[in-house]
Formats: sequence, structure tokens, C-alpha cells
Amino acid sequence: MRVEPADHALGRSRGGLTTKLHLGCEQGQKPLSIVLTAGQRGDNPQFIAVVDGIRVPRLGGGRPRTRPDRVLADKAYTSRKTRRYLRRRGIKATIPSKG
Repeated sequence: MRVEPADHALGRSRGGLTTKLHLGCEQGQKPLSIVLTAGQRGDNPQFIAVVDGIRVPRLGGGRPRTRPDRVLADKAYTSRKTRRYLRRRGIKATIPSKG
């Protein structure tokens, strides 16, 4: 069996050889951060990488904004680690709890 290199973002899942795109976007659907992984990788472990990749340029110059006002996510992202990370960065969250 041939193994794909890690930087190819290809992996086996039920559908065969697949890729996952983890995307952070603003309410107007403008992409802010993208992380590409193999298809079998979980969604929640990529959350921090997606949020850390956000860079919004400021109109008057200066450092880009890296902290969104609020994060909206589905219940796949309800882990303690995710919520702790958001609290530590002062980011409000709307994430339903499981169960």
C-alpha cells in the first residue's frame, strides 16, 4: 500500500481518497482562514489552526486584526479545549452543546 506524504492532504475515508477543507469565514461569507487536511482527519483538532490563521488588514494600516468578535460553530466544536482556547483569547462563542 502506498502512503501519501503528509503535505499532500490526501487520506482514506469511506468515500475513498479524499481531502477536507477547514474554513473560517466572516458573515458575508468572505474566507478568512483555510486549513487543508486529509479526509479522515477530525474537524475539531483543526479549529485552533483555522482561528490562528485569521488576519484581517486594518484600513488605516497597522497590524492586522487576528481576533474575531464572535465564533459560530456546530456541536462538533464543543470540546473543553476549544472553549478554553476561546475564553483565553477573549472571543465570544455560539456553539451548541452535545446531547
